[in-house]
Amino acid sequence: MKEQILLAVIGLSAGFVISGGVIALLVGLGAITRFVGLSRTAGKVWLYEDAILLGSLFGNWLTVYGMPCPLGNVGLVIFGICSGIYVGGWILTLAEIANIFPIVARRVGITKGLSLVVIAVALGKTAGSLIHFFLRW
Repeated sequence: MKEQILLAVIGLSAGFVISGGVIALLVGLGAITRFVGLSRTAGKVWLYEDAILLGSLFGNWLTVYGMPCPLGNVGLVIFGICSGIYVGGWILTLAEIANIFPIVARRVGITKGLSLVVIAVALGKTAGSLIHFFLRW
């Protein structure tokens, strides 16, 4: 019994360390400030912080302890949307930090319609994800 308690504490602590590192990277890349700036919700920045913290804790809890989350299909849809927003935020934050879109546009020679290219990439990613999950590829 003592060994199981020790393993649970070690696992939970390791999860906290990892999720803390991920949150620190997310803050360091400026994703939260970018979301706040784009949505013009500077007065509600604590909601972003709380959502990230609670999502990390909940994800840590589900992953480390493998507990089921019986929310049904509605909960699965909400989880999928939130996960997609999270991953999309990471991708766009990293792409913006690396200035990938201006570099690619300059190299390819795109002078107009860069926003359409970004939208096409997002729609392609969404379509690919839907095909992957619904057809179970």
